[in-house]
Amino acid sequence: MLDCALETLGQQRTSPSVDWSVLVVDNNCTDDTPAVVEQHRNAGLRVSVVHEPEQGLTPARRRGLESTTAPWIAFVDDDCLLDQLWVEEAARFAREHPDCGAFGGRVMLDWEREPPDYVRHFPWAYAAQDHGPEPLRVGLLVGAGMVIRRAALDECGWTSRQFLPDRTADRLVSGGDVEIALRIGSSHDLWYAPRCSLRHVISGDRATFSYLRQITFGLGSCKFFEDSMLWRGSYRRWLGASFVRAGAFGRKAARDAFLALRGHRRAADVAIRLSFLSGWIAGMWQFARTSAAERNAILGCAHVSAPR
Repeated sequence: MLDCALETLGQQRTSPSVDWSVLVVDNNCTDDTPAVVEQHRNAGLRVSVVHEPEQGLTPARRRGLESTTAPWIAFVDDDCLLDQLWVEEAARFAREHPDCGAFGGRVMLDWEREPPDYVRHFPWAYAAQDHGPEPLRVGLLVGAGMVIRRAALDECGWTSRQFLPDRTADRLVSGGDVEIALRIGSSHDLWYAPRCSLRHVISGDRATFSYLRQITFGLGSCKFFEDSMLWRGSYRRWLGASFVRAGAFGRKAARDAFLALRGHRRAADVAIRLSFLSGWIAGMWQFARTSAAERNAILGCAHVSAPR
């Protein structure tokens, strides 16, 4: 997958004025990562490698930031295949929106093999992103292809302290993506830039019922922490509000279960709803077990105090 991702980077068509390079973060890889990178360096791609021993997406991204100095940083995972004009369009958008905090483009799902119908009903679980053909301000961005202004990331405090967990080899959560976007968005505009188009490759083992349940469980927990970061009030009030929201998720699952009994919903849809609800409840429990100081640091840390 890394080979394919680097190949699309090597095929970028950019103007001479666009100064860009690639940094691969080797996060304890056990395959031929160094050889693959060297192959693309020999083919002319301006690419280097840095090693990060702490496992996980957030430590890897932190290492990437610490090892670079450019004012704009793009997160491109090894399952992201960029359109040939992606870098050119990203540089253009950054020039035209120099004060925005971050932006992201159209993320299209590229299935390795045809998924079951019910999987296609949950594109948000696979980081699909498409808000139409025109640029617009948004409230959240997916991590795939997110482009960040370094100064905005420093100003929001993420570089010095990260609150939410993110993906590791066996932990399917995406809190890190959400935290970065929301904390930047609390004081800077987030934009959707449709001309920055990429394909998000979904391998066959991820287009399964088991994986979808796992990822929606993680997204349920992520949603709880996302709403916690946006909450403006005490933990006691948030605890009551989070129970109310859990009840709303439960009613939706019950409605889908009733419709499934009548043949108007798939049983898989009900199971996915329940996985999301279970993740939300797990997030509530995890939050309750953290220290009061940690809860207070997270609550409202991404609250937007005034319209921009």
